Amino acid sequence: MTQVIYARIAEAMRDQIVSGQLAPGSDIPTEAEIAESWGTSRGPVRNALALLKAEGLIDTGRGRPARVSRHESTQRLDVQVPFTRWAEESGAVPGAVTQQFSRKRATARVAADFGVEVGDPVVEVLRLRLLDGKPTMLERLVYLDDVGRVLFAHDLDRISITELLAAHGFLSGGVEHEIDAIAADQLDGELLGVAEGSPILRLHRVSRDAEGRIIEVSNDHYRSDIVRFTFGEPGAAARSAHGGQFLRGLQR
Repeated sequence: MTQVIYARIAEAMRDQIVSGQLAPGSDIPTEAEIAESWGTSRGPVRNALALLKAEGLIDTGRGRPARVSRHESTQRLDVQVPFTRWAEESGAVPGAVTQQFSRKRATARVAADFGVEVGDPVVEVLRLRLLDGKPTMLERLVYLDDVGRVLFAHDLDRISITELLAAHGFLSGGVEHEIDAIAADQLDGELLGVAEGSPILRLHRVSRDAEGRIIEVSNDHYRSDIVRFTFGEPGAAARSAHGGQFLRGLQR
């Protein structure tokens, strides 16, 4: 029961923060006030606050009240618009720093993902994405060989991979998304600037071409203090939790 209570408290406060009801820099209610309003002890409240702090939504310090973090808790995203174009249209400066880019032999897991043979060539990309110079998302991308080879003639720090592949005839026949929360590993911590083990968001993507062939499998790791994914009912316009837009994924 305690776990259920602390999760409900955290969710309610999270909604207040991302909706702007609790503004950046403002004090949040004391542990005693929260406990009283929820009819519980301070233990679950402390657990809820610890979770929100780990997500980067609040700041705490000895001798002062907890406050809502001053940075943006969400960014407005549109699943139909590539990252670079979306950032520019929303007034942010996009960036990319390619960490690894190579042609490799498919492992058993990669081969199963694409439906190819173990040892078949594939192209792998590890790329850090930035917004206004701030590390935001770490892309782990794998492409079928004939698709990925297109990338070698280009500077991946300066292009939208989605738009480049579309220009070469690799049009999307659909994208499947799977979103979950994971603990940041050592590489995430180093490149995204978060503590190892802290919660981040993972977006697993499977992209198909017009013939239904899987051409890309990726795992994108997002800083949870910058990006949050929510979903509305089918047919609803995309809106974020912070500014009215639901976050429904992102192209390259």
